[in-house]
Amino acid sequence: MSAIPNGSHRSSRRPAVGAWLGRFFHGASGSGETVAGGWRDETARSRVGVAGVLALLAVGLLGGWVARAPGRPPAALTLNAPRVVVLKQQRVLHLFDGERLIRTYPVDLGTAPTGQKQRANDGRTPVGRFRVVRKNPDSPYHRFLGIDYPDAAAAQRGLQAGLISAGEAARLREAHDGGVCPDWTTVLGGGIGIHGHRRGWDWTAGCVALADEHVEELYSVLRLGDPIDILP
Repeated sequence: MSAIPNGSHRSSRRPAVGAWLGRFFHGASGSGETVAGGWRDETARSRVGVAGVLALLAVGLLGGWVARAPGRPPAALTLNAPRVVVLKQQRVLHLFDGERLIRTYPVDLGTAPTGQKQRANDGRTPVGRFRVVRKNPDSPYHRFLGIDYPDAAAAQRGLQAGLISAGEAARLREAHDGGVCPDWTTVLGGGIGIHGHRRGWDWTAGCVALADEHVEELYSVLRLGDPIDILP
């Protein structure tokens, strides 16, 4: 108990919230702060306590809102000579502007990623120099950049292996020379490209899968005809 000058007595125990707020707003010494030998008026301290709680809640809510506020979208890339290099063994895709490296993205590959693609449904991601020949913004895999596989080299391999006819090989070479999309329905397979929905393991039918936000960025800068090198 603490003696009050007029002779009356009042409990020296301050309300728990008021005591904590007193320490918060007045420092640790507030626990022993007195006025005229006694505690400050408890009603006034309660008002300070309520105001302090409200202020803390406001700061907390504001802080939470700021923490949850969406960040600015990354600035759009503007490239003069975009090109892509996929390194299968490293599971990465490099985006260049000419000789300058701009971005590196992790990727997933086909279910049988090692080696050259030979035919449809073999699960392999093809190796070679390709070009973008299709762009689909409404792909089931978020975005799709189709490449010109089977190319002239694949046509030659397929002809030598007896997988396609001379006529099919000739049409594939013609498409390659003309820079247009080849026939994707031969036994060599097709519909290979770069798309979204990366999962973190090799799961595609031979495509290169990126995270959706990464394929969006790639889709925004690559044009029809831009080179795609896929290396072992």
